Amino acid sequence: MILLIKIYNSLTNRKETFEPLVEGEVKMYSCGPTVYNYFHIGNARPFIFFDVVRRYLQYRGYQVTFIQNFTDVDDKIINRSIEEGISPQEVAEKYIAEYFVDADALGIRRADVHPRVSENIPEIINLVQTLIDKEMAYEKDGNVYYRVHAFPEYGKLSKQSLQDLEAGSRIEVSEEKEDPLDFALWKKKKEGEIYWESPWGQGRPGWHIECSAMVKKYLGESIDIHGGGADLIFPHHENEVAQSEGATGKTLANYWMHNGYINIDNKKMSKSLGNFFTVRDIAQEFDLETVRMFLLSAHYRSPINFSKELIQSTEKSLERIYNAKNNLNYLLSLNNDSPFEEKDARWIEHIQQYREKFIAAMDDDFNTADALAAIFELVRDINATIDESSAPQVLNAAKAELEELTAVLGIAEKDTTDILDKEIEALIEQRQQARKDKDFALADKIRDELKAKNIILEDTRDGVKYRRI
Repeated sequence: MILLIKIYNSLTNRKETFEPLVEGEVKMYSCGPTVYNYFHIGNARPFIFFDVVRRYLQYRGYQVTFIQNFTDVDDKIINRSIEEGISPQEVAEKYIAEYFVDADALGIRRADVHPRVSENIPEIINLVQTLIDKEMAYEKDGNVYYRVHAFPEYGKLSKQSLQDLEAGSRIEVSEEKEDPLDFALWKKKKEGEIYWESPWGQGRPGWHIECSAMVKKYLGESIDIHGGGADLIFPHHENEVAQSEGATGKTLANYWMHNGYINIDNKKMSKSLGNFFTVRDIAQEFDLETVRMFLLSAHYRSPINFSKELIQSTEKSLERIYNAKNNLNYLLSLNNDSPFEEKDARWIEHIQQYREKFIAAMDDDFNTADALAAIFELVRDINATIDESSAPQVLNAAKAELEELTAVLGIAEKDTTDILDKEIEALIEQRQQARKDKDFALADKIRDELKAKNIILEDTRDGVKYRRI
């Protein structure tokens, strides 16, 4: 099968047909969190999006190797260790564990490897030494810096020239760097800081070098896709390109993908504005599966506005998908023997158009917004067409189609049937009590609420029965 997936490449600023280095295989790296706190809603967007990229590529038949790192050596971690009165290693362990709690709740699958800086120090030191040997880096008093002017293509990812960068730079008189643009590969140990032995003395890695070392170790010198938030393009990803390509002489990544920013109530998220939310904060009020679907409701390169009203709207949309799934399961449980007719075969063939629309959307630079639209078209068609008289083959085809598409986006994957049954029975009991109390307004309200969930109540001699529609 010829695949024509288009990816917007940040390196070239245009959509390009995806052609992996090895046919049928994809090597993919996405920057993970610095583990000094719970991750925030802005971090969640790339974590969720690149999880979907991986799922979709696998759905399209690729064998994907996906790496997402943990930065467990950083100034922020050291500062947090002082605040909490524990070691930097304990801070990292604590928030790596907490990352997985929130990531699991968001439906983010584990990467093939989650490497840590602290576990890859020999590889980092070797890469730094390679750059020194090639005169692309230099040591000054225990610190090692990358010599930016030794890499003529510096700025090609962020579209900044060396001249523009120099014009905007500032340097202190006491600065030991040869050039204000040079950046740290290895930092000399400060009093009380975590450190490792190196050829340049006791110290620890700079931020950017870790990803170059991990990509090389786990995926090789060149990979297919490198991703992260748009805020990482400069300096982090720009410096990765310089380090990796300076050391190997080979292209680091053929496709660079960057997601857009998140605004909170139409304002940029920031601690100073008091609109800074961790995923853990949001989980106090909303199911995180709803948050996942919300973050997929806009194209990944577009900014997205986060508000309670929009999340509540998404909550209702997700419920519509679950209602359709639960209704199909209910109808299948009836074990009806309706005959399979020619019109049923036509309908099964007809609903394949939604899969085609879904694939067309995702092939076009992973347009999850249009992919969701295709799913909702399918849901509307299912609700309008299927009932208790539908043949089992029709029910199974509709269920398979819906589950296939929602699984790619990682939504509506919970088994909510038992929970819904208990909720329905509780509401029926509440309605019965309202009728006894002659509170007919409340009884009618509960009936209408259940009807909105596609549940019809029937008052019989044997008590209240309900059925799904």
